[in-house]
Amino acid sequence: MMNNKIAGYRRMINKNQSEMAKEFGISTQAYSAKERGITQFKDSEKVIFKEMLKPVFPDIKIDDIFF
Repeated sequence: MMNNKIAGYRRMINKNQSEMAKEFGISTQAYSAKERGITQFKDSEKVIFKEMLKPVFPDIKIDDIFF
């Protein structure tokens, strides 16, 4: 399921939902809704997420994370 995959990637970079929310400039509740698939990640947020994963996964693509 998509949201479990995103949560898994978040945990791999040792971030909690509020830390991710701060990175995106949104509330923790808004981030949580995105991770649960209630609302979509914006394209700009997808890029931020990918950049955060780059140190661990240098060749990761947005499609690998979100699709």
